[in-house]
Amino acid sequence: MYPAVVAGAFRRYATYRVATAAGVFTNTVFGVILVYTYLALWEARPGLGGYDQAQAVTYVWLAQALFATLAIQGGGCEVELMERVRTGEIAVDLYRPVDLQLWWLANDVGRASFQLLGRGVVPFAVGALFFPTALPGEPAVWAAFTVSLLLALLVGFAIRYLFALSVFWLLDGQGAAQALMVTGIFCSGMTLPLNAFPGALGEVVRVLPWAAQLQVPADVLMGETAPLGAFAFQAAWAVVLLAVGRLVQSAATRRVVVQGG
Repeated sequence: MYPAVVAGAFRRYATYRVATAAGVFTNTVFGVILVYTYLALWEARPGLGGYDQAQAVTYVWLAQALFATLAIQGGGCEVELMERVRTGEIAVDLYRPVDLQLWWLANDVGRASFQLLGRGVVPFAVGALFFPTALPGEPAVWAAFTVSLLLALLVGFAIRYLFALSVFWLLDGQGAAQALMVTGIFCSGMTLPLNAFPGALGEVVRVLPWAAQLQVPADVLMGETAPLGAFAFQAAWAVVLLAVGRLVQSAATRRVVVQGG
């Protein structure tokens, strides 16, 4: 059943061709703007965060490729889940003979798969074609990056699922969505690589789960961290967050209030 959910979500997002094309254009334009900003910053501060200019450029294009794929600022399956909780339609979902968390994870995997292929590949390819990058040539590094990316997807889903479950108590998802957007953009490294954050702030953000979404896969791709250590960090957060999500889900579904009575 779950592979069918993955395939169905992929097809569903593939129908929005104009939105996908607009997303590709937006990510490419923002990528170009950020590249020149980063080049100026790294010109003034060589070696910032342990990166050279080519690595900084690579980081920009990887971030643009993964922005929608991992729904770093939100916009994934949690949007629909929050709405279903708000309207009370979640009561119908709970009667279905499927696991709620696995159902939404499968849905998110299908969405992310399309976003990576439909919206992420083109900006990344444009960046690699027109700007100096630090992409590896060894297949083993790309294999390690693929594993890291899958773990990043699990962590990202687990974070967003927890935010979505908060609507069982809040009864509206607007505040949770805004909080998800702010923490996602800042703590994942979308604004600036977490390696470049100074002092205690940098030490804190690099151990938060958002670091597993972008910073860790980027470092694996560019050979800045040992893959096994990166996998352990990401897997630990994935297990913890999914387990917490399971507990919160259990507590939430014991007190379902269907809107309207």
